[in-house]
Amino acid sequence: MAPRARCRWPWVQPSCFDRVKMGFVMGCAVGMAAGALFGTFSCLRIGMRGRELMGGIGKTMMQSGGTFGTFMAIGMGIRC
Repeated sequence: MAPRARCRWPWVQPSCFDRVKMGFVMGCAVGMAAGALFGTFSCLRIGMRGRELMGGIGKTMMQSGGTFGTFMAIGMGIRC
């Protein structure tokens, strides 16, 4: 029988920097999903097609993901 992995007792909570990173990643995921939706509708509304459409959607996703991720990271930093 293989030896069991040792667990740390008491369990160590994540550091403040880890929480800020986690907040940024969660914010990026939510922001990019919202950016994909809003970017698709806005680019199709102004008549973009093909490569231009993909570039517009990607730009909107990156902008909204970065913005929302930054605000979530700041919020998690305040909570530390």
